[in-house]
Amino acid sequence: MIDEELNGAERVDELLTLAVSKMGGQARSGQHEMAQKVIESFEKGGHLLVQAGTGTGKSLGYLVPSIYHSLSAEKPIIISTATLALQSQIVGRDLPRLLKNLEPELPRPVDAVLLKGRSNYVCKHKLGGGYPEEPTDALFDWADGAAAAPHQAASPSSALGQEIVRVRDWAEDTETGDRDELTPGVSDKAWRQVSVSAIECLGSQRCPMAEECFSELARKKAAQADIVVTNHALLAIAAFEGLAILPEFDTVVVDEAHELEDRVTNSVTKPLSVATISAAASAARKHAKVIVEPLERANRAFEESVSSVSDGLLPRGITEEQREALTMVREAARVVASDIKIDSANPDGAMQMAKSQIMYIVEQAERLLEASPQYDVVWAARPREFVPGSGYQSAADDSPAVLHVAPLSVGMQLREGLFADRTVVLTSATLAIGAAFDTAAGNLGLRGDGAPSWSGIDVGSPFDYSKQGVLYVAKHLDAPSRDVNPRTYDEIERLINASEGGTLALFSSRRAAEEAAEELRRRVDYDILCQGESSMKALVEEFSENEATCLFGTMSLWQGVDVPGTSCRLVIIDRIPFPRPDEPLVKARTQDVDRRGGSGFMSVSVSSAATKLAQGAGRLIRSTDDRGVVAILDSRLVSRRYGGFIKASLPPMWSTTDPDVVTGVLKRLAAAAKNQATTA
Repeated sequence: MIDEELNGAERVDELLTLAVSKMGGQARSGQHEMAQKVIESFEKGGHLLVQAGTGTGKSLGYLVPSIYHSLSAEKPIIISTATLALQSQIVGRDLPRLLKNLEPELPRPVDAVLLKGRSNYVCKHKLGGGYPEEPTDALFDWADGAAAAPHQAASPSSALGQEIVRVRDWAEDTETGDRDELTPGVSDKAWRQVSVSAIECLGSQRCPMAEECFSELARKKAAQADIVVTNHALLAIAAFEGLAILPEFDTVVVDEAHELEDRVTNSVTKPLSVATISAAASAARKHAKVIVEPLERANRAFEESVSSVSDGLLPRGITEEQREALTMVREAARVVASDIKIDSANPDGAMQMAKSQIMYIVEQAERLLEASPQYDVVWAARPREFVPGSGYQSAADDSPAVLHVAPLSVGMQLREGLFADRTVVLTSATLAIGAAFDTAAGNLGLRGDGAPSWSGIDVGSPFDYSKQGVLYVAKHLDAPSRDVNPRTYDEIERLINASEGGTLALFSSRRAAEEAAEELRRRVDYDILCQGESSMKALVEEFSENEATCLFGTMSLWQGVDVPGTSCRLVIIDRIPFPRPDEPLVKARTQDVDRRGGSGFMSVSVSSAATKLAQGAGRLIRSTDDRGVVAILDSRLVSRRYGGFIKASLPPMWSTTDPDVVTGVLKRLAAAAKNQATTA
């Protein structure tokens, strides 16, 4: 049992030591330092930024203090992650193991739950026919030739039809309704047959199935829990929009905090298009039987106003023509919304969906009309679709543009919606650049006049990077351009052959990864897997099981792959991952920093690239026994002035630009991997 005479930091230190010992781990000074700083922040208030390098065990570094603090906290502690992989790891592995081993030492059980967005759960009302069926493109051949009700047996005539049958059968037996518990998984199209989004939901006051609703049950459990694990998107919505999707909280841990700014920005950025307005009008006519002709006329005016606009940033915001059209759209949509009367005693799912679509039009038109050039970014972009072998391709230039609006910075929103009156701990393996947290703190609203106080700490890593890893920069290659230099493929070929496989190759675009995989398959004798050819889980498992296999991929692999051992002894990065300079938010934020006398390129593009490059390089050394090479095929890392700034964010590996030296290192690593496989 916990020694009551110890202070909080001492008690947490004791619990962490016990947990690590029982789980067969090793004591790590950085993990203990982190845990003590976290509990100190919880108890005294004040925000904390913690950089915890790979191998620190940062999850335990904040979970143990969270468990201890939850015993006396009046409200649940929120733990937010950016990726599903980390969310699953915390809920499925880390927390259960911790609680099992610490339970005898705690005065009472600690209840931890997972909470997701509404669309992640099966909707029982939709299963029972309370909503209109999603279009399935004649997926079923009904026995009597007529459309059957959702609960009737079907004979699927396609792979998608088979998925729908399977997911409906599963929905009858599941206890949680959580999509991730459906194995194997199903496509998004199939899942839409049994789920609703937050705006489509009838709400707990009107839905006849509210008492049995999986989403509502999950929220009730969260309200009673000690620890709630969720994601950055839900955290942002709860903090900014005031919606009660999370229980009330005053303590939060943000893991993968380097992703918070982007995830928050994405959650508050939504498009408005001609197609969206048209679909909303059609739904209102079909399901609510209301007059929508004025909205359709307004939509035609909107279409004319955006048909000739060029893609990209609209520095002066919307034009007068667009303003007039958007005003017409907003007012017409308001009338349609007021005409849709939903009977609270007998709610209709189809009408709710129609009204939700119309209200989206009202809100987005209003958002665009109120956008301020000082605080918002407005841009036009035509729809894009992914074409294998060609990347993302835009629609024809004469198609209507989609208008987007986003905040220039989410810092003030975070300051007011998240950091005010709460204690927030933010952690990541790549939160500081060099030893400075200033860039991250500024982006999150923690710098400037009126900013709340915070402290930052780097607890380091238990790995000896100078002895475990080599950083090789291909100085002899030309700086990357839009077209791939054939010498780049030559370099990749040489490195893979020297390493005899065991290569994780990370590319800045999906097209680059696919083209490189296609080219290198003709050049080398080692198996090359490529992202998109199978599920991410299956690809990573196959890569990790064979030390001669290579895996090529893009951004999701830059952060999500954890393959310790000899299977990953070479990480190739094709270029410094700068954001596209013509990307509207990047361009607007760069210009804003320049106007204020700073360097927009350094503050926005270089800082972003440094964080992403550190994440990619971090895929190499995942345990104290790992050895390997990070090869960066971008000479700008050593030839440009900003290269030193970026290198400061990378693990402190021994570095070289000599191709012969790195070839020798890789050959020795390949021989060691063979020897280990032989003796295993």
